[in-house]
Amino acid sequence: MPGGPRAGAPATSKPSDFRGTALRIVALIKGDRLRLASIFGFGLLMVGGMLLVPTLLGNATDLAIRGVNSGGVDFSSLTWTLGGAAAVSLATFALTVFNGRAIAKLAQGIAFGLRADTDAKIASLPLRYFDTRTRGEVLSRATNDIDNLTQTVQTVTQRLIQGVLFLVGVPLVMLTISPLLTLVVILTLPLTVVAARVIGKRSQPRFAKQWGATGKLNGHIEEMITGHQLVTLFGRQAEGAETFKRHNEELHSSGVRAQWVSGLLGPIMFFLGSFTYVMVAVVGGLQVAAGALSFGQIQAFIQYTGQFSNPLNMLAAMFGQIQSAVASGERVFELLDADDQSPEPVTAADDLGVRALDTVEGRVAFEDVSFRYLSEEPLIEHLWLSAEPGQTVAIVGPTGAGKTTLVNLLMRFYDLDAGRITVDGTDIAAVERARLRQRIGMVLQDTWLFGGTIAENIAYGRPEATREEVVAAASAAHADHFIRTLPDGYDTVVGTDEEGSLSAGERQLLTIARAFLIDPSILILDEATSSVDTRTEMLVQQGMVALRQGRTSFVIAHRLSTIRDADVIVVMEHGQVVEQGSHEQLLTTGGAYARLYEAQFAQAAVDEDEEAGLVL
Repeated sequence: MPGGPRAGAPATSKPSDFRGTALRIVALIKGDRLRLASIFGFGLLMVGGMLLVPTLLGNATDLAIRGVNSGGVDFSSLTWTLGGAAAVSLATFALTVFNGRAIAKLAQGIAFGLRADTDAKIASLPLRYFDTRTRGEVLSRATNDIDNLTQTVQTVTQRLIQGVLFLVGVPLVMLTISPLLTLVVILTLPLTVVAARVIGKRSQPRFAKQWGATGKLNGHIEEMITGHQLVTLFGRQAEGAETFKRHNEELHSSGVRAQWVSGLLGPIMFFLGSFTYVMVAVVGGLQVAAGALSFGQIQAFIQYTGQFSNPLNMLAAMFGQIQSAVASGERVFELLDADDQSPEPVTAADDLGVRALDTVEGRVAFEDVSFRYLSEEPLIEHLWLSAEPGQTVAIVGPTGAGKTTLVNLLMRFYDLDAGRITVDGTDIAAVERARLRQRIGMVLQDTWLFGGTIAENIAYGRPEATREEVVAAASAAHADHFIRTLPDGYDTVVGTDEEGSLSAGERQLLTIARAFLIDPSILILDEATSSVDTRTEMLVQQGMVALRQGRTSFVIAHRLSTIRDADVIVVMEHGQVVEQGSHEQLLTTGGAYARLYEAQFAQAAVDEDEEAGLVL
């Protein structure tokens, strides 16, 4: 919305909390208990099969060696043993497929829930939140960060569950073969934990910085795309490219640092794994030579050593991805934890305030209202203003005087710091926002159309409206003629882009028709005719006169010629009402309004002279 403070400033980042964020991600995973139990069950059977195969292969090796030494191999037993190993391996593969599908459903369920929560959260956030953040930054959290988080959950969950089961099951099986060799393998585990903790502390802040840089880059790209025409018009491509280069370099630098630091764990794990293999080979060879172990047992133990180190190596390989996902999780949770707009009032059946707005006459009063976007920057202080039912109140004044802020407060886009605003004597703070806004129609200077047909866009405020009602609203806004000239008429599909088939004026006419259709009791027009040509403006002004009949209307205008017929003209400066009265009364007093009017009249005369000179 216009009028906010420092729109587009980057959000303040919070300190990283790896443990707290990781626990919240785990809580999301635990939320689908049934699917998680099936994943754990599949994982348990998979690990059991994987643990059984080395023992079967070791037994097959011992059968073959004993047969060679005794002069005859028991091929029947050997075949059954190898066949059993193959059957277990095939069953393990099938379990892996089923487990992968279950994990995919779990991860996508988390993504679905996070997107739904984010959508609901964005709808409940106050405008103050968006005033201090770029749209690209918010979009990055709602898309890139959620995708990164859920993709990592899908990748890591299976390996993590499988890894934990291996880390528990493998040592138990190892102990049945050789307690001494098991001790050799386990002695390297503390070194792995220490390395992971040290590297994790160093890499997590770098990943947080990486995703923060991603949000800034996305915000800049979004601004450059939506403002492409203006960027080209003012020749700011070079500056835009320089800003992009700066954000891209920041993302590249932070990404390299994060990946490099987290990537150190992989070589460390490889070194510890290789060292473990050497120690197992040396000690195991001595035990085989001493007759304490058979060849089949040492073969199985070496395979178990690989199964023990593989989960650690996999986690090391995914360590950077896990750190990145936690950083994304922090950003998503920061959005979800943001303060909502102030709670709605209780709407009991006997609430007089709610019942009073069922039929709104349109008496509006600002009583000693004070408001500021930033605590250190006063904007509106102790403002008094009233509008009687059916009156047209025009609000004029220089940029930054508080005109748009005034109507934003009436719509309850922001909450007051002091005072109150009443509609028909009812404090709007005691009324549900949705119920209040149902009684108010608003047409902004900035047009907004969503991806859909023209009829759907006009009926946005009343989706149940009939086609006849839509056409009537378009006709009242003088939009029916141009709509019928389009290839598909009212069924023509339009989008949110400003470079589509409709001109800026045509888009504005559609938003005006949208306001006609909802038949509001109170009407707000914020420079609603600024994007239309002079001829169309005359037609729209005629429609506006009809639209304002019997309705309380607030008209924000810079062109004073468009509000000469207003019942009351309010002149604002620095958040205060400095004058109010009719057009003739304010001109007679020779105050702020008269100075504004004379300045515009003089400028219009200069423009006419310049145009005449160009014609001559």
